[in-house]
Amino acid sequence: MATTSMAILLYQRGLLDVEVPVVGIVPEFADDSSGTSDQRRHEVTLRMLLAHTSGLPAHLPLYERARTRDELTRSAAKTPLTKPPGTEVEYSDIGFIVLGEALTRLADEGLDTFCQREIFGPLGMAHTGFNPLAEQRTSIPPTLNDQGFRPRVIQGEVNDDNAAAMGGIAGHAGLFAPAEDLACFAQTLLDGGAPVFRQESLAIFTKRELVPAETTRTLGWDTPSQTSLAGKYFSPGSFGHLGFTGTSLWIDAERQISITLLTNRTWPDGKNIGIRQVRPEFHDAVRESLIRL
Repeated sequence: MATTSMAILLYQRGLLDVEVPVVGIVPEFADDSSGTSDQRRHEVTLRMLLAHTSGLPAHLPLYERARTRDELTRSAAKTPLTKPPGTEVEYSDIGFIVLGEALTRLADEGLDTFCQREIFGPLGMAHTGFNPLAEQRTSIPPTLNDQGFRPRVIQGEVNDDNAAAMGGIAGHAGLFAPAEDLACFAQTLLDGGAPVFRQESLAIFTKRELVPAETTRTLGWDTPSQTSLAGKYFSPGSFGHLGFTGTSLWIDAERQISITLLTNRTWPDGKNIGIRQVRPEFHDAVRESLIRL
């Protein structure tokens, strides 16, 4: 909702070319932390970051050594590739941290202030944003009773430790929103994107990528697969995304429906994986109830 939406707007304004190499915007990406020269890094494009085919790993505990935003962003940019760029799909938090930094540099503005002014404000999403105020936190479900990095109950602050080390504002995590605001956002996309997005831009960013052949990813979104957690009723042209703490949003333009699911499945210790069963059953139950109407 934040990073991908910001990318769409910058694309619309001619400020973002998805085929541009990452090193052209984030020069420090050229060399990794191993000290060896990996020329493959010059092949990684913004498209690959958006489509999770950059070759960067899914996750690393960068917060263990990098305790400031600048330090962690640099650590992400220096993360060694684990796969050849463009050959395999692997969802990557690291890639979206780098993408968020690239977008910030292209816009010359932070992700939070840009999205608030250009997306959430115009769409009337009054309760959406990063870093909720202290007085709002008690109304937000807790996600973790942290016994490690932050030895306290994590409530009303980002669950992801890398994002926490970045001050709660990151390309891969940190946005808070109630279901009503997500439904508003989804309806905007169902209606063609106005007044924020152009329909032709949405079509580009929500179309499934062709390479590699097995991908279900678009530029920033995901699409249903045969064993999708979206369930069995979403049309092939649908798109959506999952969140680690138990959140998801799926949008089906063909059937003019969106389904939002917000849970804190990580409470209290992050070990519960029942959400894998809940998600498809929930989506199917909603669709079946609508079919019966």
